[in-house]
Amino acid sequence: MRPGDAAADLPSRVDVVIGAGRRELVPTGFAAAIPTGACGLILPRSGLALEWGVTVLNAPGLIDSGYRGELQVILFNTSPEAVSITRGQRIAQLLVLAVEALRFVECDELPPAPDDRGSSGFGSSG
Repeated sequence: MRPGDAAADLPSRVDVVIGAGRRELVPTGFAAAIPTGACGLILPRSGLALEWGVTVLNAPGLIDSGYRGELQVILFNTSPEAVSITRGQRIAQLLVLAVEALRFVECDELPPAPDDRGSSGFGSSG
């Protein structure tokens, strides 16, 4: 939307009503050729979430570099009332990030963590 913004806004290609507690697949009218070595992430818009209770259900949505179809967004209405989305309304954001190629190696033991967290998971940081 503005110079220096990290992500590009994605609009709705259609008018759609999302019922209370319901989800809808909303087309954007945009396709993207994400470069090899990168991925696209579909992110919610904070204003849509705050004002209407609408968010991206599978946030972030992942777009692999090989995908060439129309970008579509699964919107979820968390509010107790139906929400109308109009054609052209900004519904999500596309963030393109570089990704490193990974190689998986089978091993019997992992190297130590750079801190003392180890295998401590949910809630371990307090």
